Amino acid sequence: MAAEMRSEMGNLTGRYDTVPSAALIADAGQQLNQIALLADEAPAGRVQRELRSLQADAATLMGQLVWDASQRRDHESARAYYAQSLELARHLQDPATEGHALLRTCYIALYGANDHRQGLELALQAARTTRKTSHALSGLALLHAAEAYALLGEHSACERALLGAERHLERSDGTDAGHELFTPTHFGRLAGSCYLSLGNYDKAQQFLRDTATRMAGRRKSRAIVLGNLALTTIRQGDLDAALAVFNEAVDELQGTRGGGGMNLVFRAARELRPWRGENAVQEAQDRLMALMEAG
Repeated sequence: MAAEMRSEMGNLTGRYDTVPSAALIADAGQQLNQIALLADEAPAGRVQRELRSLQADAATLMGQLVWDASQRRDHESARAYYAQSLELARHLQDPATEGHALLRTCYIALYGANDHRQGLELALQAARTTRKTSHALSGLALLHAAEAYALLGEHSACERALLGAERHLERSDGTDAGHELFTPTHFGRLAGSCYLSLGNYDKAQQFLRDTATRMAGRRKSRAIVLGNLALTTIRQGDLDAALAVFNEAVDELQGTRGGGGMNLVFRAARELRPWRGENAVQEAQDRLMALMEAG
């Protein structure tokens, strides 16, 4: 039973990057409730432990879906799901699951509440928690710590965190407890975002362009990369390149409406205002408004 439910949850997770999160919430919520009920009824031992572990992962997925569907605005609901996962992970003494829940909570602080200091603390806590358990999770946590440092304007600390993340990620393999959470494009995506925040636009562009070309199929994640790349090219004053990337990001958001990508594309639209008299800029912004109205 646990293996079957794990497979069903894997299917939901696999669809996250290609469909709107709102379309997955009902199934994910039903699955979480079913798993929790089965875990409550299971006798103490291996089966109950497996179900509680699955419940923790299902709660984390629900938090991810709720936050994304709300365009990264419903912090309270997402935090509540992550807190549930965190409590279960600590009860199970499962540092990988605990670290994942901490990392997801970090995202809310960093990219939702814009509390960069709290985001940094949570990212570092996640890295410490998973240090002896998962190089993938430790590396991912340090990547987000690097972005927190960049948002705080701490260039040297950002570079050190990127280096530490790279070392961990290079040591991750298929046996890693967090292996399925890491993709080869993660480093470039986060490094590009870091250099954008630090104002090193040439370096940001290099990472983001390379990453975008290697992200076929991961539409929500690719929209985030393209959103950051649009901001980079706007700040470099390259309007033609900015519009090309902006429109490509809008294309990726068609049918997925990923919260992270949406927020970045709207930020790029605001930064295009000095050129609002240009027909191409007006057309690009009209495409974005049509996307919102279609939702």
